[in-house]
Amino acid sequence: MTSLFVRPRRVADPELTLVVFHHAGGSAAGYHPLTRWLPERWDLLILDMPGRGKRVGERLPDTPAGFYAGLRRDILGLSGTGPYALFGHSLGAVVAVEAAYALRERGTPPVWVGVSGRLPPGRSLAAPGLAADMPDDRLLRALHALGGLPDGLAAAPAFQQRFLELLRHDLRVLAGHRPDPARGPLPVPLTVFGSTEDPLTPVPELAGWAAMTTAPVRQRIFQGGHFPFRRDGFRELGAAITAEIRALSLTDGR
Repeated sequence: MTSLFVRPRRVADPELTLVVFHHAGGSAAGYHPLTRWLPERWDLLILDMPGRGKRVGERLPDTPAGFYAGLRRDILGLSGTGPYALFGHSLGAVVAVEAAYALRERGTPPVWVGVSGRLPPGRSLAAPGLAADMPDDRLLRALHALGGLPDGLAAAPAFQQRFLELLRHDLRVLAGHRPDPARGPLPVPLTVFGSTEDPLTPVPELAGWAAMTTAPVRQRIFQGGHFPFRRDGFRELGAAITAEIRALSLTDGR
C-alpha cells in the first residue's frame, strides 16, 4: 500500500526505498525538493500524516496512542520488500523510529534510520520551545523564530487556523509518545542529525540516541537552527543522507 505516501518520481526496480516522515505541522509536499538530491536509482516515499496532503479528509486521531497505532498500520501496509531506509525530522524522527519497529515486526527491518532535530525518546527540555497549549500568537511567534512558519500564513486566516489545529495535534502526539521499553533497542545503524543553533535539540543531548540501537551510531551536525535544510538546504541534506547510507556499502553509488 503506497496510497498514503507521496512518491515524487517513479523508479523501476529501485535499489533502495527511502521513506521520509515530516515534522509537526508539516506535510509531505515540503520534502519534495529532496528528490533532486538523491541517487537516481533510489525511490522516495514521503508519508502524509492524517489531516493534510493526500489525507486532508481524514479525521485526526483522538489520542497519541491512536496516532501511533494508525502509523503502525500504515507501515505494515507498505508495498514491496525493500531495502528500506527511514528518515524523519522532529516529529518525523519519532515516527521513523516507530516505523522501524513496525518494519522489523513484519520481517523487513530497515537498513538505516536517520533521526533529525529531535531529542532521544524519554528526554525533554526543562522549558519546551513549542507546546500545544500555547496561545495562538505565542505559538506562531515561537515557530517563526525557529524558521518553521509557512510563507503567507498570516494572509490566509482559514489556512492559519487549520495549520494551528494540525500543529497542536502533532505537538500533543509528540508529548504523548510512550515508547515500549520491552521492545529493546533496534539492531539498525542510526545517524543522528543535529544543528549548531537548534534550541529544541542541543547537540550535547544527541548522544542519548545511542541507547536506541545495538548497531553503529553516527552524528551529522549542520550549521543553523531547527530547520537547517528548508529552502536551499535540501541539497546538503540529500548529500548527507546519501553519504550515510553509502557508508554502509549497501548501494553501488549510482
